[in-house]
Amino acid sequence: MDHHITICTSCRHLGTACRPGYELIARLRAAITTAGDAVTDSFEVSGVACMAGCDRPCTVAYHGTRKATYLFGDIDPDTDIEDLLAFARLYADLEDGWCSSLDRPGKLRDTTLARVPAAMLAIETGKVRAS
Repeated sequence: MDHHITICTSCRHLGTACRPGYELIARLRAAITTAGDAVTDSFEVSGVACMAGCDRPCTVAYHGTRKATYLFGDIDPDTDIEDLLAFARLYADLEDGWCSSLDRPGKLRDTTLARVPAAMLAIETGKVRAS
């Protein structure tokens, strides 16, 4: 897989025991399978215990090799699957992962928590530096 979508499984709706991350994982995997296009072959969906977005459940990250990583919050498994799928298609086609907020579909324009540049390694006179 060239790309990953990681979903927080610890996020809870305020004042409840509801952890919507597991439901979101199942729904997004099903939507990707049903899509039957490049998304199916290119993306892996998995969960992680915490992404430090507790105030904005569900938290979802898109990351790929040599690409910027995106972190989105306030994602609802009932209403945001199509936006997540549309962003997967867009992200797969972006060479470096960078796009304007105007290019992000629907709700993802307003729920971006972070865009993190791809990690780059540089070798400088025998030293390896991460940037």
